[in-house]
Amino acid sequence: MNVQVYKPASAFRLITVMLVLLSVTFVLVWRAVDLHVVRKAFLQDQGDARYLRELPLAAHRGMITDRHGEPLAISTPVDSVWVNPAEFAVAQPQWPKLAKLLNLDVRDMVTSIAQRQDKEFVYIKRHVEPARAERVMDLGIPGVSLQREYQRYYPMAEVVSHVVGFTDIDDQGQEGLELAFDKWLSGEAGSQRVIRDRLGRVVKHVELLKKPRPGQDLALSIDRRLQYLAYRELKRAVIGSGAKSGSAVILDVKTGEVLAMVNQPAYNPNNRGNLQSQKVRNRAVTDVFEPGSTIKPFTVVAALQSGNYNPDSLIDTAPGYYQVSGNTIRDVRNYGRINLTRIIQKSSNVGASKLALSLEPKKIWRVFDQLGFGMVTSSGFPGEAGGVLKPAATWGDIEQATLAFGYGLAVTPLQLTRAYAAIANQGVIKPVSFVRVNEPVQGKRIIDAKVARNMVNMLETVTNEGGTGTRARVPGYRVAGKTGTVKKVMSDGYTAEKYIAVFAGMAPASNPRIAMVVTIDEPSGEDYYGGQVAAPVFSRVMGGALRLFDIAPDNLVNDNIKFASLRDKAAGEHP
Repeated sequence: MNVQVYKPASAFRLITVMLVLLSVTFVLVWRAVDLHVVRKAFLQDQGDARYLRELPLAAHRGMITDRHGEPLAISTPVDSVWVNPAEFAVAQPQWPKLAKLLNLDVRDMVTSIAQRQDKEFVYIKRHVEPARAERVMDLGIPGVSLQREYQRYYPMAEVVSHVVGFTDIDDQGQEGLELAFDKWLSGEAGSQRVIRDRLGRVVKHVELLKKPRPGQDLALSIDRRLQYLAYRELKRAVIGSGAKSGSAVILDVKTGEVLAMVNQPAYNPNNRGNLQSQKVRNRAVTDVFEPGSTIKPFTVVAALQSGNYNPDSLIDTAPGYYQVSGNTIRDVRNYGRINLTRIIQKSSNVGASKLALSLEPKKIWRVFDQLGFGMVTSSGFPGEAGGVLKPAATWGDIEQATLAFGYGLAVTPLQLTRAYAAIANQGVIKPVSFVRVNEPVQGKRIIDAKVARNMVNMLETVTNEGGTGTRARVPGYRVAGKTGTVKKVMSDGYTAEKYIAVFAGMAPASNPRIAMVVTIDEPSGEDYYGGQVAAPVFSRVMGGALRLFDIAPDNLVNDNIKFASLRDKAAGEHP
């Protein structure tokens, strides 16, 4: 029988075990000190970086209103869906659900994420309505988050689209007054610190770092009631005449404010999926045209201001045509010897051109220049055209003669309206304003007050019996204005098949308050004269404007009034 004798461990082994235990204990203690003391701030920052985020706070863009405070452009809250690709990648089986909810092609979404794998922030869908955004978050997909933004909404849609314009998806102005006043309307974004959970949802608002500053509101001079009326009547005329396009501008002659401005074709700024340049541009300020006979009143103004003529001065237009530099200028008939008032009433090309050739070119040019032809109106509208007015030194006899009845220069509808407003305002021209004017604006006298008054009286004969613009009448009011029918220039010269029909005028003639110009481009029906196509639009819109602005009638004693809707083929001789 063998008996094993227990031998106590050697001192070396005991010391070794104790040293190992002490070392482990030291390492653990040092690790705890390192984590809780030495590297506490760093580790806290790393943890916060994963759950404590600094988020932007979108700034509310200023509202655009009409002159009475009615909204024309407002910002509504929406959410944009974004993802962190690294976290989102682990939830691929749920991607089709997200794509379906957001009306996206899942293949496009996969491609977009794959191209931005190195990013931490990738938009999936911008401007999602809050209710749908909430359903997105209810899916509980890792890495999916929301960001609050604002989307522009235009209550009047295409009725005021050319004036107001629109913003892009980042709420920055792209067209119209949204662009012109972008800095004024734009706010300044703020920021806040929040805690997110593992799904990216905000669970706690920790700190407001910077308060957002909302944009400032903008009150326009536009009257939305008049704007709608002008839009409706212009669209009706363009469609009814089969025209290519049309424009209408209405100004307050006392303040220079734009009360309404419409174009056809128009577009809906709330649905910009298929915008076309021919619909987006504001033709009333960007497109120029030869004004035709609507320029004759300013030729007569130059003659009256020369001191050599008065409204009863006679010009011999017989036999109804004459030669200038090898070119024939014609009237529709032989008017014989007629005075300046009759030249305007019957729209005599011969009379206007002979009158112009009797004046120094510089005197005519000076009147046209002071009226603002050949330069922008300084309205501040983006893309405004200045038109064309050649220097007087370059005029030959034929240029001077044709300029007298509206050929050889180019104007915008806004420029032409402003010029008629100057006559209506007793010869004082005002700056054009798209913004509501609260204080009286100083104008500049460019026409003698007596000459301007005589001109209004002469223009009134155009809408009276025997004039070319009888369809521009407004029941109960005296109306002054001028018709124009302009041959369009094509690649091979002026055509006898395409025209621009124009009517420019003011009311009430006893003390004009409102000036308006209507242009209809390429009416395709049998009626294409300004007195037939554009004048009725003027009548219906001007009648509404006078009532909306509570302007007292000045022609109640005249019961023999024809409404613009009546078709009077015998009215005038050269509409």
